[in-house]
Amino acid sequence: MNLVVFFDSVRASIFNGSLSHKQVQGCEILLAAMAAREWGDLRWYAYVLATTYHETDATMQPVAEYKRGKGKPYGKPDPETGQTYYGRGYVQLTWRENYQKMQDRLGLPLVTDPDLALKEGNAARIICEGMEHGLFTGVGLPRYFGISTNEPVNARKIVNGSDRASLVAHYHVHFLAALEAAHVPAEPPVDPVVAWWASAPPGAVEWLRRAPV
Repeated sequence: MNLVVFFDSVRASIFNGSLSHKQVQGCEILLAAMAAREWGDLRWYAYVLATTYHETDATMQPVAEYKRGKGKPYGKPDPETGQTYYGRGYVQLTWRENYQKMQDRLGLPLVTDPDLALKEGNAARIICEGMEHGLFTGVGLPRYFGISTNEPVNARKIVNGSDRASLVAHYHVHFLAALEAAHVPAEPPVDPVVAWWASAPPGAVEWLRRAPV
């Protein structure tokens, strides 16, 4: 991917003409996490970026829930661990059982140290795992972006029902356009013989032609 093209595009279309170091860093970490999963559909990449943009108020940084869950059942310290499992991350991971679920899948000790969900690399893994496999609400990216499906508005159900669904879909359109513009198709494999002939030193090809068999 040509990151210069990608960032030039989203800077103009989404980020109001400027990008901070933290916004760039957040995008790069998410792109790397998604690439590591070898996703083949750029719509998946775009929807994760759009969701992150919306859920983090455009900062592209993991955030802790406002008021730390005060007044909510999950905002009370767990009697066993002493930890409070309020929302953290690019999307709000809440409740001890959900921290446990991500711990089991990703190998991160989130139950004993839930603030690990606020570290960028961990937050990127959590949002990718959750959105791909439907761990947040029961539905995931394959349900809305597949061979015969393209439903960026309904895809909001992956994280938060229908809340601001059209707005997140709007962000998705711009992120997708940037990804498509920046996408560099993989080059076909080069035949080693052809490569040698192309790079052979002057006179080598003529010598081979005249060499006795």
